[in-house]
Amino acid sequence: MFTFEQYLGFLAFLTILTMGFWLMIFLVSILPYWIGGSLYESWKMKREEKKKLKS
Repeated sequence: MFTFEQYLGFLAFLTILTMGFWLMIFLVSILPYWIGGSLYESWKMKREEKKKLKS
């Protein structure tokens, strides 16, 4: 079976793998929403500035 050191190494591997998995889920789901919202807000502000300059 496993020695204690191999067991600890396996647990460390599973921990790192799980953290990487959840980080990937976070980056794929939340960051595009955040970047898209930021771009939309900057577009709205530029549009308002153009309206102010015209009037």
